[in-house]
Amino acid sequence: MSLVLTTASVPDRDKVAYWNEAVSRTLVPMSVAPRDDGPFDGRITTHHLGYLQVSTMEADAERLSRTPALITQSSEALVAVKVQVSGTATFIQDGRRAEVCEGDLVVYDTTRPYSFDYPRRFATHVFQLPRRTLGLPDSDIRQVTGNVIGTGGGFGAMLLPFLTTLASSANGYPPAVANPLAGNVVDLFATLIAEQVHLCGTDLDTARSHLLLRVREHIDRNLGDPGLSPESIAQAHRISVRYLHRLFEGEGITVGRLIQQRRLEECGRELARRGRTALTVSAVAQRWGFVSPAHFSRAFRATYGVSPREWRSLRTGRDQIVRSVAGTPTPSTTVAD
Repeated sequence: MSLVLTTASVPDRDKVAYWNEAVSRTLVPMSVAPRDDGPFDGRITTHHLGYLQVSTMEADAERLSRTPALITQSSEALVAVKVQVSGTATFIQDGRRAEVCEGDLVVYDTTRPYSFDYPRRFATHVFQLPRRTLGLPDSDIRQVTGNVIGTGGGFGAMLLPFLTTLASSANGYPPAVANPLAGNVVDLFATLIAEQVHLCGTDLDTARSHLLLRVREHIDRNLGDPGLSPESIAQAHRISVRYLHRLFEGEGITVGRLIQQRRLEECGRELARRGRTALTVSAVAQRWGFVSPAHFSRAFRATYGVSPREWRSLRTGRDQIVRSVAGTPTPSTTVAD
């Protein structure tokens, strides 16, 4: 059976007080402070699968705080996994601050203070379970709280669609199914936390560097494919496009710009080569993934300051001078532009 609490029919003057009570009653005692002055709107739906509680919350911009005083009002230690469905949040626990985006997961422990700050309307799924059911040491849980767990790769990528489906269908399971399902969810959460603890111990920066290297190698191998794009790269590496862009935030270049830069570099090298059967400028552009000759010419000029034909002429002309000075015959080459 599901419990639905909403401010829809509550008088405007009472909405905030009602919402404070609704959130505290459904999840754990918390302080809720709306960020806007207008009438507040919120809705929270809760289901139970054995000892696992599944809640979906949609609300206007607000700040949720779990203080030491409020913690004393709870009788049981809970661990929660939250899925950010829409909107963003700033999450703080155990001295760590994390910016949570759509699709991200966070783990938190209700026995220690924490806060969620939502700057605009949002939606989130919250999965709460007794901490004792995880069978993990408190030190492991502390390593994970206060951090964002991305779902672009790793175990999080597999877990996200499962949790999303579970949240939308939690009220449809009979007790004979709900209780074993809750046990499976606990195992999955324990695995998620264990994976994050392992990553913390093996240097997240190293893991990120290895993935970046694989992405760059993939780009170099597929430059001639006109369909090479952030979307195709993300799919090939089983990560989200958003996570791919995150990887490049500290690289000084976007993924799309890197693809174009590498294509132009290879075109420049090929146009500078001399041979008895040189390709046309259009053929060189097509070979390295440019579909439109006009776009290629504009991009080439913007990067190198000359057109592709001028680049070829300058480069091959210099080679002819060098050969002439050295007394080496210059091969006759027909270049069709």
